[in-house]
Amino acid sequence: MDTIEVDAVVDQVDELVAEAGVRGQIGVDVAPRRVRSTRRRQDAPDLPRRRVDARTVGRVYGERFRPSLFITATLGSYGCVHSDGTPVDPDRYDYVRAPRDAIHFSRLVDRFVQNLRRFVGWDVQYFAAVEPQRRLAPHLHLDMRGTVARTELRQVAAATYHQVWWPQCDQVVYDCVLPTWDPDRETYVDPETGEPLPTWDQALDATEEPAHVARFGTQVDARGVLAGSSDADRALGYLAKYLTKSIAECHTSTTDRQRGHVTRLLDVLRWEPCSDRCANWLRYGVQPRGARDGLRPGSCRGKAHRAEHLGYAGRRVLVSRKWSGKTLGDHRADRRDWVLNLLGNTTESPDPGRYAWEPVKSSDPDIHPLPRRLLLAIAERQRWRQALDEAKRRAGLPDFAFPAA
Repeated sequence: MDTIEVDAVVDQVDELVAEAGVRGQIGVDVAPRRVRSTRRRQDAPDLPRRRVDARTVGRVYGERFRPSLFITATLGSYGCVHSDGTPVDPDRYDYVRAPRDAIHFSRLVDRFVQNLRRFVGWDVQYFAAVEPQRRLAPHLHLDMRGTVARTELRQVAAATYHQVWWPQCDQVVYDCVLPTWDPDRETYVDPETGEPLPTWDQALDATEEPAHVARFGTQVDARGVLAGSSDADRALGYLAKYLTKSIAECHTSTTDRQRGHVTRLLDVLRWEPCSDRCANWLRYGVQPRGARDGLRPGSCRGKAHRAEHLGYAGRRVLVSRKWSGKTLGDHRADRRDWVLNLLGNTTESPDPGRYAWEPVKSSDPDIHPLPRRLLLAIAERQRWRQALDEAKRRAGLPDFAFPAA
C-alpha cells in the first residue's frame, strides 16, 4: 500500500470518527502535555478543604433566617499614598507589580471563589463587581448567599494566589532595534544574527519559576445583609450601577498629581504583556503565540492597554451561573412579561406554530439592502425604547428600573 492509499484510509477513518461524535484525529502526533507542580507555595498558608455539597445556600438559622454577606477584597500596598490615591513618593511606588496585578486580577478572583467553595463546603453563589480604588488598583465587591466567619474569610483570602506561568519579562532585550519578520521561515529573527527567536512553547518549556504571583492584601471586609432590608437594597444598587459604567468613569483626575499618576501607570501598561498573544513579548526576546507579520511592541490592541480599562481586561460584573436559579431563557421570558405588563399588553401571545419560518436568500426581491435593514432595525429599537420609557414615566418608575431576577 503506497502513501496515497494510506492517507486515503486515514481520511476515511477520521470521517467515521467525526460522525461518531468523537473528537480528534487518527495518526496525528500529539505534543506532550506541559505539567506544572500543583503543590502549594511555601509562602502561602494552608487552606483546609471540605467536600462540596450540592447546595447553593448557606446555613439557615431557625426556620427561615438565612443572611448573606457583602464582601470587599483589595490588593496589597504598592507604596504610601495620599488621600486622593496618588503616591507619596512616585519613585518608590511599585509601578511594576501594580499593572501586573491589574492584568491578572480576574484570575485571582476566580481562584478566590474556587477556594471559598472548597473551604465552606457548599457551592457558593455570588453577584460581584470590580471597580478601581482611588489609587487605581482594582478591588472586588462580592455579594454571596450564606455566611462565613470573618476570620475564616480572611484566611481564605490570605491563602489565595494566582501564579502566572509566563516567560520572564523584567529585562528588555530589544528596545530601539526590534526583531524582524522572516517571510520564508515565517518567524521573527534577531536583527543582527538572523537567528529565530524562541517560540512561545519553547519559552514556556524553559520557564522554571512563575513570572508573577498575584495576591490579595490584608484588607478584607465583610458585612451581613438581610433580604428586604435597606442594606440589601443599597448593596444591590451599588453592584448594579457597574452594569453601564467603565472603570475610567469611577474616578476623574482633576489635579496634575492625579493625572501624573495615571500617565505613569499607562506608560508601564503600554509595554507590559497582557496575554500570550501580546506583541510586547517581542521586546523581551520571545515570540508570542500565533506570531504573524506586523506585530509591534507598544501597539497591542488588548483591553488591558487602554486608558478606560487601567490594566483590568476582565468583566466588570461577575455573576455565578446558579445565582438566580434560572436559565437565560427564563430571564428572557421574565423580561418580556415585565415589559408587556408595563405597556399594558395583557393579551396572550400568538401560537408560534401559526407561522412557518425559513431562511431568506440574498436573491429574494422583497429583501431590503443591508444598510436599509440596519437603519430599520435601529429605528425599531428606538421606538421600543421610547415606548418603554414613556410607560415607566406613567408608572412612576425610575429610569434604571428592571425586572427582578
